[in-house]
Amino acid sequence: MLHGIGFTSIPLAVAMVVLAAVTNLFMGGASSKWLIMAPVFIPMFMQMGFSPEYTQVAYRIGDSTTNVITPLMTYFPIIASFAARYEEKNGPKIGIGTVISIMMPYTFFFLGGWIVMFIIWSMLNLPLGPGAAIML
Repeated sequence: MLHGIGFTSIPLAVAMVVLAAVTNLFMGGASSKWLIMAPVFIPMFMQMGFSPEYTQVAYRIGDSTTNVITPLMTYFPIIASFAARYEEKNGPKIGIGTVISIMMPYTFFFLGGWIVMFIIWSMLNLPLGPGAAIML
């Protein structure tokens, strides 16, 4: 079906990045998200000719960039407590919403930058690592 509508190659991989980023906002653990997404996306990408490593790179970009703004992340309370400790001495009280709003521009900057680098890497067909090509 994806071949039929022309949704292949780089647009499909970028859609995977965005889906992983959005999913990360609602589900905290990286391994649990990958456990749900991998059985669907790895075979789908392999049928399109992409290696499983390429699928995981797309997932990891989306997952890593939104970690700092998801309250479900394991270390988010630690980040919020460090921010609150700093702000109590130097200004107004800081909470979860403030931490998320402060980190939002960084999230979008990193997500956009990683997607651009991912597209360039894909267009140049560079290997992902030793023995790990983009295409099967």
